[in-house]
Amino acid sequence: MSVREDLEAGQRQSRRHDRAAKVEKRMRGRLLLAKIAFVCLYGVIIVRLAMLAEMQTGPLARHLDPGEAVSHARPEILDRNGVVLASDIMVPSAYADPKRIIDVDEAVEKITAVLPGLDGRALRTSLSQKDKRFVWVKREITPRQRAALHRAGIPGLGFVQENQRVYPAGRTAAHIVGFVNIDNLGIAGIEKHLDDTWLGALHAAGLARTQKLEPVRLSLDLRVQHAMRDEIQASIEEFEAVAGAGTVIDVRTGEVVAMVSLPDFDPNVPAEALEPDRINRLTTGVYELGSAFKAFTTAMALDSGKVTLQSSFDARNPIRVGRFTIGDYHGEHRWLTVPEVFIHSSNIGTAYMARAVGIESHQQFLRKLGFYDRIVTELPESGAPSIPRKWAEVTQMTISFGHGLSVPPMQAAVAGAALVNGGRLIPPTFLPRSREQVEQLARQVISEKTSAEMRYLMRLNVVKGSGKKADVPGYSVGGKTGTAEKVVDGRYSGNKVLNTFLSTFPTTDPRYLVMVMLDEPKGNKETYGYRTAGWNTAPTTGRIVRRIAPLLGVPPQIAPADGEAAVSVSY
Repeated sequence: MSVREDLEAGQRQSRRHDRAAKVEKRMRGRLLLAKIAFVCLYGVIIVRLAMLAEMQTGPLARHLDPGEAVSHARPEILDRNGVVLASDIMVPSAYADPKRIIDVDEAVEKITAVLPGLDGRALRTSLSQKDKRFVWVKREITPRQRAALHRAGIPGLGFVQENQRVYPAGRTAAHIVGFVNIDNLGIAGIEKHLDDTWLGALHAAGLARTQKLEPVRLSLDLRVQHAMRDEIQASIEEFEAVAGAGTVIDVRTGEVVAMVSLPDFDPNVPAEALEPDRINRLTTGVYELGSAFKAFTTAMALDSGKVTLQSSFDARNPIRVGRFTIGDYHGEHRWLTVPEVFIHSSNIGTAYMARAVGIESHQQFLRKLGFYDRIVTELPESGAPSIPRKWAEVTQMTISFGHGLSVPPMQAAVAGAALVNGGRLIPPTFLPRSREQVEQLARQVISEKTSAEMRYLMRLNVVKGSGKKADVPGYSVGGKTGTAEKVVDGRYSGNKVLNTFLSTFPTTDPRYLVMVMLDEPKGNKETYGYRTAGWNTAPTTGRIVRRIAPLLGVPPQIAPADGEAAVSVSY
């Protein structure tokens, strides 16, 4: 091979090496670019994931599951026998993401076709808020409505499952159980009590969302509640009263076994509770209770030692104090013993007993029975008593027979239980209470001797006095009637009364106190035109006792021939 050929061969090899070097350089550049691209891509992904993670802790997390923020679980509420009074069920609710709504008008048209009760204008406004990612459309809809909305195929429309409170007993125990709002939070009755004491704290901590909670058992007996409500409703209709109320209390424990206030409401339709006449008259209303209050005055006088069952008072003439005159309704116009003052419901005799005790001691006695304090129960609804600040002689006398002082009827019922249970004032409760709890809470307010004398007088009044129509053979019912003229425009009305019967059974060994009240009852043919308590609340109480005594396990006994045999007291 010539020198020229060797030179040409070397040049060709050099050119091949140059080309290979250039290709290798280009490949390295491409690989570098690929690496940079992959790094940038993964960097974007990592940044995006970080952003999403941060957003999960912000408000959008609630938007992703709106039910999480409002689906509060609540415990079942049971009566003393395990009957369900309140429970949760899961129901669908509809919401929308306005940013995903394509055609607002079309969406409104389709939604209102399924939910005709919705305000179309308000819905259009809500769906037009493109800066929002969540608005409620309709909460607590039916499964059928949910299916229809789903079939409508509206972009941006979604559904969540929420807890809805239901009340199987309906109106029967509405004032006790109470009700909840749309967020399943208690706003009345025992429902609110649960939130105020412990359930609200669990919800605030993000707990008790959907898990099942331990049921809450009440002292209420739904059977007794139904019987009382049924009889009071019948009496409202019979005597054309505007309202009625009643309660049954275990005098040994203070447990409220039944409490009725009519008109009532359906807790499944909470808006009904807003009507003015649907208040709980037992705990919220305050009233002058008329002659039923004479039971407390009599107990005060006997317990003071200044009056005995053998004491007598001149009821021949009215009492005149300044420009006021105190007289008797169908008076006996003679001297009356204490039992006669009680069974004839003498204002004159009762006023003399109060005067014998004195104003200061009278005030102290009412304080001891709790009449100066707002009644406290698990129910948040309670009224404050209205008692005059300054007492003149006439003030004390009128208060002695139930005028000039207004109290919640439940307060009088609790004090009435103390008159017959051996003299112990036990705070009321709507929850079961143990013997140990009773012993810790009970307070002696009158002697056992005075309590025995009050049982005797109350039984005597049913056997011989104004409470005859409350008598139930075998159950030794005792009680005191009360007919109070209502105050209208600052004056006592001559044709509107509030009637009460405060009673207990059996007086031989009291188990329960029963209080019945009728607001503005009217006389009828059967009552010969009379509208006083002996003609309406007394017989109503008798019918209630006849129905509830067997339910409460109180056996009938051979009744004494007369009231004097009820206790070993003579006069």
